Amino acid sequence: MTQQRLRHAPMPEKPSLDGLEQVWVARWESDGTYRFDRSKTREQIYSIDTPPPTVSGALHVGHVFSYTHTDTIARFQRMRGREVFYPMGWDDNGLPTERRVQNHFGVRCDPSVPYDPSFEPPEKPGKSQISISRGNFIELCERLTVEDEKAFEALWRRLGLSVDWSMTYATIDVNARAASQRAFLRNLARGEAYMAEAPTLWDVTFRTAVAQAELEDRDWPGAFHRISFYGEKGPVWIETTRPELIPACVALVAHPDDERYKPLFGTTALTPLFGVEVPILAHHLAEPDKGSGIAMICTFGDITDVTWWRELGLPTRPVIGWDGRLLPEPPEGVDAEPYKELAGKTVHSARERIVEMLRASGDLDGEPRPIQRTVKFFEKGDRPLEIVTTRQWYIRNGGRDAELRQRLLERGSELRWQPPHMRVRYDNWVSGLTGDWLVSRQRFFGVPFPIWYPLDADGNPDYANPLVPSEDELPIDPSSQVPSGYGEDQRGKPGGFMGDPDVMDTWATSSLSPEIAGGWERDPDLFSRVFPMDLRPQAHEIIRTWLFSTVVRAHQEFGTLPWADVAISGWILDPDRKKMSKSKGNVTTPLGLLEEYGSDAVRYWAAGGRPGTDTAFDTGQIKVGRRLAIKILNASKFVLSFDEISGDVVEPLDLSMLAGLSEVVREATEAFEGYDYTRALEATERFFWSFCDDYLELVKARAYDGDASAVAALRQALDTLLRLFAPFLPFVTEEVWSWWRPGSVHRAEWPAAGAVEGDPAVLTVASEVLRQVRKAKSAAKLSMRAEISRLTVSGPAALVRLAQDDLCGAGNVEEFVLTEGPELSVTADVAVQGDEQ
Repeated sequence: MTQQRLRHAPMPEKPSLDGLEQVWVARWESDGTYRFDRSKTREQIYSIDTPPPTVSGALHVGHVFSYTHTDTIARFQRMRGREVFYPMGWDDNGLPTERRVQNHFGVRCDPSVPYDPSFEPPEKPGKSQISISRGNFIELCERLTVEDEKAFEALWRRLGLSVDWSMTYATIDVNARAASQRAFLRNLARGEAYMAEAPTLWDVTFRTAVAQAELEDRDWPGAFHRISFYGEKGPVWIETTRPELIPACVALVAHPDDERYKPLFGTTALTPLFGVEVPILAHHLAEPDKGSGIAMICTFGDITDVTWWRELGLPTRPVIGWDGRLLPEPPEGVDAEPYKELAGKTVHSARERIVEMLRASGDLDGEPRPIQRTVKFFEKGDRPLEIVTTRQWYIRNGGRDAELRQRLLERGSELRWQPPHMRVRYDNWVSGLTGDWLVSRQRFFGVPFPIWYPLDADGNPDYANPLVPSEDELPIDPSSQVPSGYGEDQRGKPGGFMGDPDVMDTWATSSLSPEIAGGWERDPDLFSRVFPMDLRPQAHEIIRTWLFSTVVRAHQEFGTLPWADVAISGWILDPDRKKMSKSKGNVTTPLGLLEEYGSDAVRYWAAGGRPGTDTAFDTGQIKVGRRLAIKILNASKFVLSFDEISGDVVEPLDLSMLAGLSEVVREATEAFEGYDYTRALEATERFFWSFCDDYLELVKARAYDGDASAVAALRQALDTLLRLFAPFLPFVTEEVWSWWRPGSVHRAEWPAAGAVEGDPAVLTVASEVLRQVRKAKSAAKLSMRAEISRLTVSGPAALVRLAQDDLCGAGNVEEFVLTEGPELSVTADVAVQGDEQ
């Protein structure tokens, strides 16, 4: 293979990693290195549904971990000749942003407060939060998220993400709101979205409904209270952890086969303190071995209460309000006198007071018995959820439709999962759904529902006949805009209208990330080139939320999957093997690591985490990555120090090295095609260290002598190794590439595993002989330059003979004796004199 002489830029006298990020981040941006070329056809494009990070504070090292994985894949695909669509989004609506704004500015949203166009938050927030209008609150949310997004982008650039920064989006911007509202209106038109008034899991701190996908089970202290109801045939003892719900009791229930209670089925009992007559019923969900075997059904204490209430056709007696306190007035039929002792109290205080009342009335048997029980929480909350009856929007997702559930399971089987075993999490989630997707939230900073309701002559909303805008009007805010045919003066008045006060669940917008990023309906030409996308990378804990909801929306709107492949990353674990998270306070922020070790070193550590595998945070591996990057600089300088000479690679050792490198290319390519970036890195790194430790030492004498074969082989190897390392270590590889090659290594062609007329075993055997020579010199405590007076090698003589001259040069061997043998054996006689040749 003939090398052509190339002109290359002068190499620095002392190559360094310091400052490479600033140089190349600026150069990539000015050169448009990662700019997406939208003229390519869909077949030529590789599109990525990049996770939009939540903009609520600072990124942590777990983000660096997973986003590096995606970037290695993007860089590989770009070098394979695909035009990579790799946008970045910002997930900036919802609770995390609201909480950050509240804490940062010292404010809280109160929709009853009028908008103040001149409002400015206090310079130093006080201990108590200022109440401001929804409009002012949203403005502060937008102000803070813009600043956070700038900081996020700067860090991502420093990390070397090959994103096209001209194609960012935010989940609360105009395009995202329009897409979210359009999708909802189409769901509504097709009957996939509906409103229902029903028992709802409710977070009393945030005062919002919570969906099934947002639940967490946590251990919570409680106590069993043994309480007497007044039955027709004597006392009926129940055991409950929630005595404060006695005024909400609508029935008692036992298992139909429980002989103790069969005689009571069909009779009634009176509730203690309140004297409400409730039926005693049978249901298969009652547990004979739990407590006394008979339970009170309250509206509502837990999910089982909801099931009993629905299946037994029971009335409702709500007592808990949206704020988590007992309502000021008792339910109908409940004695107001004892209830006033509980009205307005928190659940905890009401429980303490009713226990005192039960103790005084003689209806409490003994003292409460402490227990630990499993309670449902909102994943972002710190108080147990309550169940209150509210009016909410839902989207059908197979929770109550067996046919749809089966179709969504089939969609999961059509996806290519990386790693494959992650599919079981999807299947388990879909199979276990118990209700449709609750998509409305009683919050402020989010995408509003594009809905108004007409008001009748008495001012009551007609929820069954909502008023909707046309799609060309989107996005709209029903709190400040009016429906067609109405005026603002009719808002909230009989015969007029009211806007829907709720916003969409953040997943209702995030589930449309492929549509939003791809320009659905906004840019049909772009959308046709990137959708369905090729890859969705994400973490495993949000398979049930983001991945599943995105599949649901694409299935409903397009009858297809949103992407072909999903690559699931694991968690980052702290030294105690616990997941890193901001809520736990055990995160490591990445900027200091990037500054101390360099971005390539941090990326090296991240790339060591295989798909779907949890990985421990380890600065030791980051240090290894930095040493590797420095070695690439120094080895490259050594290789390029030899003037290029025209000529072919003909020497057996050189051909052997290139043949081995070709096998590495094959392995790395195969690994990347299977999304196993870690294996691609391992194969490349393993070869590189052998190349530096063994091959360079073996051929440098020939290279110094101007041997064309050695110099050509060295340069070919460096060219290939830089391209193999480029997806992982973009800065150091780009720096070295700029010394001798035109353009960017990241736009260079991925190396091909072509046939090389060489035997990799030649270098393998030669390397082992060289290691034995080094070992002998070390044992004799001599310099590696010491002379070997006689080197005796027994083994595969034909292979060793092909590298004999290079071994003599590298080992400073005076006499070389070679014999055939079944196994490789090396004896080195170290010269006592002249050992510093």
